[in-house]
Amino acid sequence: MRKICIFVGMTALGWVGWWLGAKVGFMTGFLLSGFGSMLGVYLGWRVWRDYLD
Repeated sequence: MRKICIFVGMTALGWVGWWLGAKVGFMTGFLLSGFGSMLGVYLGWRVWRDYLD
């Protein structure tokens, strides 16, 4: 279950980062996507640890 939470968080926030950053430019989208993915991993792990473990 932990890996599913991390995957969903990483995918969702990576997509949001790309969507927001691509409005400015390709490189901004790439960087925000990476940042969003990292944040999604952390938040997915926290959801698993705080609510599902």
